[in-house]
Amino acid sequence: MISLSKLKTTAYEALQYLRVFDDIKEVEVFVACNGSLLTRLNYTSHIPSNGVEEPKSTESYGIGIQAVFQTPEGIKIGFGSEPSNLSIEGVRNALEKARRGAVYDPEFKSLAKPSKNKRILKGKYHDPRLMNLADEDLVETGWRVFRSALDTFTNSETLLLAAKSKEKISSLGLILGGDVSILQERMAIGSYHFPRIQADESTLIMSFVTAMVERESSKGSGWSVGTHLKDFTGEAGAVAAKSAIDTIGGQRVKDGEYKIIFGRQPIVDLMTHIVLPCLTTESFYASASAFLGKFGSQMASEKMTLYDHGALPELTASKGITCEGLPTGKTELIKNGVLVGLLSNYYETQRLLADSHGKDKLGVEPRSVSAGIEPRNGFRFARGGGRHFDAQPGISATNLIVEGSDDLTLEELIQDVRDGLYIGRIWYTYPINGLRAGDFTCTVVGDSYLIKDGKISAPIKPNTIRIDDNIHNVLNNITGISKDLKGTVVWAADEIVHTPELAVSNVHVREIATFMEQP
Repeated sequence: MISLSKLKTTAYEALQYLRVFDDIKEVEVFVACNGSLLTRLNYTSHIPSNGVEEPKSTESYGIGIQAVFQTPEGIKIGFGSEPSNLSIEGVRNALEKARRGAVYDPEFKSLAKPSKNKRILKGKYHDPRLMNLADEDLVETGWRVFRSALDTFTNSETLLLAAKSKEKISSLGLILGGDVSILQERMAIGSYHFPRIQADESTLIMSFVTAMVERESSKGSGWSVGTHLKDFTGEAGAVAAKSAIDTIGGQRVKDGEYKIIFGRQPIVDLMTHIVLPCLTTESFYASASAFLGKFGSQMASEKMTLYDHGALPELTASKGITCEGLPTGKTELIKNGVLVGLLSNYYETQRLLADSHGKDKLGVEPRSVSAGIEPRNGFRFARGGGRHFDAQPGISATNLIVEGSDDLTLEELIQDVRDGLYIGRIWYTYPINGLRAGDFTCTVVGDSYLIKDGKISAPIKPNTIRIDDNIHNVLNNITGISKDLKGTVVWAADEIVHTPELAVSNVHVREIATFMEQP
């Protein structure tokens, strides 16, 4: 990894070099280095396999320049980047690309300017061990997950009974897949609008595991997220294996409306693919949000509160500054069911504030709620994680936190539901008829159970039901929220969601894949 001091020096020297060009009105220099380390899990008990495979790492670094040019045709904005070259030549190449690609943007106001808020997260809040991880330590993280899963499988009384002997447990077709991923991020940013170069560095470690008992058609999952290597236990493997064992003998569920307890992973999937894309200034400006016109109004159960916080040192996705050089912090989105804020970057905030149709889109005058659309979420996330020099700032959540007014345990939540379903894992979640309609579908793929008489009664067979509903129905029919939050990650998500379980009434469920059991 390139040192933080080298990135800061590059940003400073680039700014000094760019000041000599008379046609540059404003400029922003972003320099970044990202490391991605990964070790894959691939174990099948009945086919020869290594268990831990493909430990590998990738690193990318470079410089990105966003420049505002004064031209005979008027003000134009361009972006260019140069990989693997932090010299003045690299700056020159990036500038030339920005100049060639510059376009007129009537909605552009300015590059990001300093916020009145102060930076909260400073110093070395990341883990130096993760930033300088040895090869053998990377491999060991994979083995830690693998061993915890294998121990759970081999010590299971359920599997022992099914196989008739401990030696034959492997014949049940035990499968383990997934990975351990580590991200190393360093960046520096400078601009004509900021008095000095700003920099940031962060690390995280996460794992996501799927386990199966193939002969029994059962599937389970487990995950973990963290900031420090010392806290990584490999527990995701044990959780996935236990869930695969617990869901042996899965039953089918008929079409109908059910009371459902959504586990953490389904909540994260719904947040990532349905809710969060609707809670940005960009989606409101484009009139694409399902919550259009509801700013300041009730749009979910009063039991629910949702906010993003990028400046809590103990949480995995925290950053000191955004990729626009602005302080991270807390953005309240939904408070007791009322829409009170949106995620934003600087460009989209300025665009919405100046929108002559802003009141129609928000439901209130944009300037009257400017504190609720402050740009704390302008990040250059791309390609599975990292703050990339060749990306322009988008809008991304950091640590999304779901809270409830109830103080219930999961057991109490199950008792309150009485008869219904516990849904522990979904996938292929996507909007139907566009985001604005709020309609969505997803498939239940594991970790799920029938609830009868206030107790878990039987597992649900994976891949046999689909949820087809509307996000307004889900958010407004929340009947209970458990009290324990856990950080959860899903595929293709930039944010980490810290969430409890949610009980929701009147959820539409449809049976699928009946042909698989017909002769």
